[in-house]
Amino acid sequence: MSGTKKQTLSLGGVVVATALPYYEDASAPAGLAVDYDKYAEHCRWLVANGCRGIGPNGSLGEYSSLTDEERRKVARTAIEAVGDSGVVVVGVHGVGSHQAKHWAEVAAEDGADGLLCLPPTMYRANRGEVLAHFEAVASVGLPVMVYNNPIDTKVDLTPDLVAEIARIDNIVAIKEFSGDVRRVLEIKEQAPGLEVISGADDVVLESLLMGATGWFAGFPNVFPAESARLYDLATAGKLEEARALYEPLVAAFRWDSRTEFVQAIKLGMEEVGRFGGPCRPPRGPLTERMREQVRADMARAIASLEKSA
Repeated sequence: MSGTKKQTLSLGGVVVATALPYYEDASAPAGLAVDYDKYAEHCRWLVANGCRGIGPNGSLGEYSSLTDEERRKVARTAIEAVGDSGVVVVGVHGVGSHQAKHWAEVAAEDGADGLLCLPPTMYRANRGEVLAHFEAVASVGLPVMVYNNPIDTKVDLTPDLVAEIARIDNIVAIKEFSGDVRRVLEIKEQAPGLEVISGADDVVLESLLMGATGWFAGFPNVFPAESARLYDLATAGKLEEARALYEPLVAAFRWDSRTEFVQAIKLGMEEVGRFGGPCRPPRGPLTERMREQVRADMARAIASLEKSA
């Protein structure tokens, strides 16, 4: 469990948790088939606009609504689309360690650069079970970014537990989505060799200023170039410029931490002329009130970016 890390690849920078496009097809699950061509184009667009890489098969990518065949093809499509121009960190979330390890093995076979992994999903695992889960995934040999999302998993990877997880070979980073920016320094103190990655868009500037070295992000699906610039300004210590860019975007970014984040980000993509499209069940459409609010928040963000251009 402990020892020198076998993997040293950084999973920092702006890595985008990619949204997944569908088209109508009566023969597909819920009448929606994955549009792999549109997805490949989107992956290339994100990297071309300054993002370091992409993260297929995350929650934003609706991995839990995909068939096994679709899930693997989504990851393969991302890996082939990006090539050597960026990193691909594949989500390998699973109910148990054997499912997560399976997806890790598949990702390794297909050429992924790294893995993103939640604790066991749909089960409130205890400390020993969490450690065993990540040991199984890390044993595959790729760099692993542990994902702390206590809101959805009901398992909180507290800094002391993260310090234990960090001793597992090939665990190189943690995506922190608790929303508590105090965690950044606590984790750095207790697990100094671990990269802390901001997981919530609406606290990204605060997290980066506290020493986070990456942003595993949702709204860069909408604003990739601006998000890459925000990251560069924050990590360069240019606080006033970073704040001026960030503040008008935060209202939109807050949707990344809400239940309807997938639908909101897809609508945000449409507001800037990209394809967003529908979601598969169980995610349904936004209410009209929510749509109006997303559009209002996006309008403020777009007006600010146009003014500063």
